[in-house]
Amino acid sequence: MAEHGNGAAPETAGDNQQPTAPQLTLRIISQFVRDLSFENVLAQRGSGGEVQPDIKVTVNLDARKRAVEHQYEVGCKLNITSRNKESDEALFVLEMDYVGIFHIEGVPEEQMHPFLLIECPRQMFPFMRRIVSDVTRDGGFPPLNLDNIDFVQLYRHEVARRQAQAQTKPGNA
Repeated sequence: MAEHGNGAAPETAGDNQQPTAPQLTLRIISQFVRDLSFENVLAQRGSGGEVQPDIKVTVNLDARKRAVEHQYEVGCKLNITSRNKESDEALFVLEMDYVGIFHIEGVPEEQMHPFLLIECPRQMFPFMRRIVSDVTRDGGFPPLNLDNIDFVQLYRHEVARRQAQAQTKPGNA
């Protein structure tokens, strides 16, 4: 073995290599509105005037593998209801089913489900927010700018709900 000035043996190419993590690939292939409905209940009633809106947003997520390798479809359904705080009368109802088609590689199989239901909706959210804002404005209301949605918390809540539901089924005592 040849010695170097400090007395240490020379390093070979494999001595100091760290294991490499798989390369993550996330590409949005397509995004589109599958279904959209906006109902201006206030205008249909013919009433107007000052209202104090109370807005409720419900989010449902779904994901599935597509026939093409490494492609997944992620759907996000928003149901937004605005009611007058004083009278509890509906002001508007907006329902939207928004879909993204993603090419994903490098995510371990055991992490794919949370990845699809957290990271993919996070990528789609700015586009959904813009559509909601435009539709509410075009529907005769001030533009509704949705607050950020915590998709991690939403995912955790759904997992906990499903676990509790599985424990309460008959035969699981």
